[in-house]
Amino acid sequence: MLALKIISFLLGIAFTLFGYFIRFRGRYDLINGFEADCKQGRKTEAYARRIGTIEFVIGIVLLVFCAVLCFLR
Repeated sequence: MLALKIISFLLGIAFTLFGYFIRFRGRYDLINGFEADCKQGRKTEAYARRIGTIEFVIGIVLLVFCAVLCFLR
């Protein structure tokens, strides 16, 4: 159970940070191949913002899951 708590916490932090940097800081270089695809017109900034939002939400959900596990013991 301890391993599940640690893994969910670390993944939650990672997803939240990546989502934050992509969505709110505009670090689109964190998305693999985005800049090349954007230059070719295959992907837009709306796509990058959506990816950042999804990662941010997944991170928050994982952190809430970790908190619930910690309180349930």
